[in-house]
Amino acid sequence: MTAQDMVYSNGRLRYRGQYIAATSGRGGATNNKKEGDGATPRGTHSIVGLLYRPDRVAMPSDWAQPLYLGDVWCDDPKYLAYNHLCRVPLAASFEHLRRSDPQYDVVLITDWNWPEATPGRGSAIFIHQWRRPGAPTAGCIAMARIDLHWLAARVIPGSRLIVR
Repeated sequence: MTAQDMVYSNGRLRYRGQYIAATSGRGGATNNKKEGDGATPRGTHSIVGLLYRPDRVAMPSDWAQPLYLGDVWCDDPKYLAYNHLCRVPLAASFEHLRRSDPQYDVVLITDWNWPEATPGRGSAIFIHQWRRPGAPTAGCIAMARIDLHWLAARVIPGSRLIVR
């Protein structure tokens, strides 16, 4: 373990000696992640990206990249860009990253099944804002807005998320 490691277990994320209330997937944690199972993959996942909505929030860190209209995440296992950031139009199933709600105003991207994605092994495992306190996700880690902004200002590329 290093000082840049985040550890998620039992409804909280530990980082730099701080404990943050957080949630994981509605399917719990799993060693056998599959697309659409609602589970969070156990293991060690590097942080490989930081995205933010420049129309809603300030740049959280100098390495953050803005989210633009048309930015989507491909979740179609049959498509070459599966589990990658893409732009519309896209002839595949995808998730909009610029949402009407604030869940993806700041998004930390993990390297789960990335950059070489195995079809069906799961996509879009992020750290983002929760819908409401304690609400499970579709497989991501989620937390309160204030905690996410604190975290995003401190993590660096290569920081690791350890899910137990």
